[in-house]
Amino acid sequence: MIRLIFGLLLLQGVLMSQEVKLINIKGVDVPIIFEEDKSLPIISMQLIFLSSGSIEDNGTAGLAVFASKMLNEGSLDMSSTDFAKALEERAVSFNVNCGSETLVFALSSLEEEFEFGVGMVEKVLKNPNLSKSVFDKIYTQTLGVILDEESDFDYVASTRLRYLMYENSSFKLPSLGTKESIKKINTKRVDNFINTHLDIANLIVVIGGDIDEQKAKKLLGKLLSSLKIGKKRELPSFSVSTSQKSEIQLKQSEQAYIYFGAPLYLKTDDKDIFKAKVASFILGESGFGSRLMEEIRVKRGLAYSAYSRFSTEKSSSSFVGYLQTKNESKDEAIKIVKEVIRGFSKNGVTQKELEQAKKFLLGSEPLRVETLSQRLSRSFHEYYRGLGLGYFKNELKMIESLSLKELNEFIFAHPEINELIFSIVTNDTAKNAQR
Repeated sequence: MIRLIFGLLLLQGVLMSQEVKLINIKGVDVPIIFEEDKSLPIISMQLIFLSSGSIEDNGTAGLAVFASKMLNEGSLDMSSTDFAKALEERAVSFNVNCGSETLVFALSSLEEEFEFGVGMVEKVLKNPNLSKSVFDKIYTQTLGVILDEESDFDYVASTRLRYLMYENSSFKLPSLGTKESIKKINTKRVDNFINTHLDIANLIVVIGGDIDEQKAKKLLGKLLSSLKIGKKRELPSFSVSTSQKSEIQLKQSEQAYIYFGAPLYLKTDDKDIFKAKVASFILGESGFGSRLMEEIRVKRGLAYSAYSRFSTEKSSSSFVGYLQTKNESKDEAIKIVKEVIRGFSKNGVTQKELEQAKKFLLGSEPLRVETLSQRLSRSFHEYYRGLGLGYFKNELKMIESLSLKELNEFIFAHPEINELIFSIVTNDTAKNAQR
């Protein structure tokens, strides 16, 4: 209990030091999640462009990821090698990464090199290296990765599950792209994607470390002035198919790779989102001790591990999981998965399971905000999901006071997780998985 109280006090003190500021760029108020922390001479910054991830591929799977890889190649006035060397010599870390909803420029360095790093980011924003040689390099690399993934049976099963879950929308395609979609990408399409998605109207800045607010705003003012204003983009929403099905792909695999998913009717800013965290932990997210692990591995020895989680994003919400088992055991394993989820939905959890979940969650959550990057990331997600800064501190209190009756009522209210879709990779000659 003393450790928990200390953790909560520590968490409260950290979160209170973070604020959402605003900086006006070309008439647009850009939110800045800011924390000054002088414990180390380090500064980190992220430019997060909303509605700019793979969700914006517009039918050409892999376009956003392809664009982010090209942005990692620096600016046109320097070769890729020279750009990388200049950063390395000053120990400046810079990368552009692409998620399903966002495109992120991430920069971190020692305080004395931060201004130099910002200048390098500005070069990329103003004049990215979209040369033919860089395009050809990324094109070849991407097709090579896709080819390699064809022999990764986890990837094969998981991408097919996504296709089956979102079969009626473009969200069904892998963010990396397919061999067919990558061949449709050219420098003009990459250039157009960048020009239409790196804009002020859809930007959130996360910055913190050994820097004061005034200096941060001064550097950002110069950096962001090179961006276009743009127009606010609405994030699309995708629903999981309610058509229960199982699909097998026959491969020369030594084991059966079983991925499963179902709808989850829950939004990121739902008042019950903290209950979902507890329920997910008990059902399949906690490893040993979870319902799935106990039934599938401990009691029956069918798999080395079994995992599931409630996944809630702004654009989609789902229940997903996976396991590996012997090819000849796949039907039995699928049957147990269905039984465990059905029993969980029908009967709820026990007081012992709730107490064990509370003990772990309350004890571990404060440890996840020990570093500056962890705190800034958490604050961004609080703000982005509409929860408000400091939500996760309050969430611990809500979890601590959560009753068994309240948790089970939440579980009973979400029977949709039984509407399961299975994607299976196996070398078994059986044509259909057991329904």
